[in-house]
Amino acid sequence: MKNQQSESPDLILLFIVFTLLAVGLMMVLSASSVSSYNLFGDAHRLFRSQLMWTAAGAAVMLFFMKLDYHYFLQLGRPVLLGSILLLIVVLLPGIGWISGGARRWLVLGPIRLQPSEIAKLALIIYTAGFLYRKQEKTKNFVRGVLPPVLVFGLIFLLIIMQPDLGTGVTMAGSFVILLFAAGIKFKHLFLLILSGAGIFVYFVFSEGYRYRRLMAFLDPWSDRLDSGYHVIQSLIALGTGGLTGVGLGGSRQKFLYLPEPGTDFIYAILGEELGFIGAFSVLILYLLLAWRGYRIALRAGDRFGALLAVGLTSMIILQAVINVGVVTSSLPITGITLPFISYGGTSMVIMMAGVGILLNISKNQIN
Repeated sequence: MKNQQSESPDLILLFIVFTLLAVGLMMVLSASSVSSYNLFGDAHRLFRSQLMWTAAGAAVMLFFMKLDYHYFLQLGRPVLLGSILLLIVVLLPGIGWISGGARRWLVLGPIRLQPSEIAKLALIIYTAGFLYRKQEKTKNFVRGVLPPVLVFGLIFLLIIMQPDLGTGVTMAGSFVILLFAAGIKFKHLFLLILSGAGIFVYFVFSEGYRYRRLMAFLDPWSDRLDSGYHVIQSLIALGTGGLTGVGLGGSRQKFLYLPEPGTDFIYAILGEELGFIGAFSVLILYLLLAWRGYRIALRAGDRFGALLAVGLTSMIILQAVINVGVVTSSLPITGITLPFISYGGTSMVIMMAGVGILLNISKNQIN
């Protein structure tokens, strides 16, 4: 059932996202300058690339903001199958591009595509559509819950094989929240969470580097030159920033002390340059984004829109929580970007696509 009233999109959400984008461009310009010069002999090359991806993301957001989200009821399965195919292709030797020991990217000319980012969005669209169509069967585990769980399991396994545990955990969290919002039985949800926790523990202890990262999380200084190095340098950056920061562009940790200063650990550079005030302000922006996203879900014109909004908002917020948790040593290290702020092409476009769908849902809501 489509909603009866058409309104303008949520302008507050739009303002929040564009504020985060502005902060992101400012921080990528600063945080990536040294590594960009070191890699390419051009301090601004990564910034120009991020500017291009931000513009592309804005265009994608505008497209999805105007596309009726009900089309995803028909497009959900084809998009899901396409994303699964890409996840398989990226694992093939000689096709998937390897960086940092992980096979996560497909290289298409000058573009690097990350299929796991596409899969996150595809899973949410498919699951929201399935739970909407099977509303009367959500209390039945076999008919109303098991099919999307099996689809999730396949995608999760393909992502772990890359390996990319951080993206897998973000996807798992969004998926569980979506099932909860759909109203599945608590005992079913509890068993899924318990099973998921067991699988997570297995994957952590099945690979030596993951175990070392867990130990480094518990005591970074026990291996300060290897597994604990990232988080120690991150904490140094945050501590150096103090209340007001060392000033925009004044980071010392970006001078190749902190690995991945423009991507996974950009929040540490942000805290160093803009201080606690700047870092906390960014957290407030994400909190406001969560408020607007879940508000859109509560006021959505139909159940499909509500479920889609819950999944999309959770995807964005959980990724932000995990990134900030890693940077502040509140969570074990895993490679994951900070939405709208970190350098990254596929992640930027997918996050902006999610915002565009949210804005479209907000145009059709109950007053």
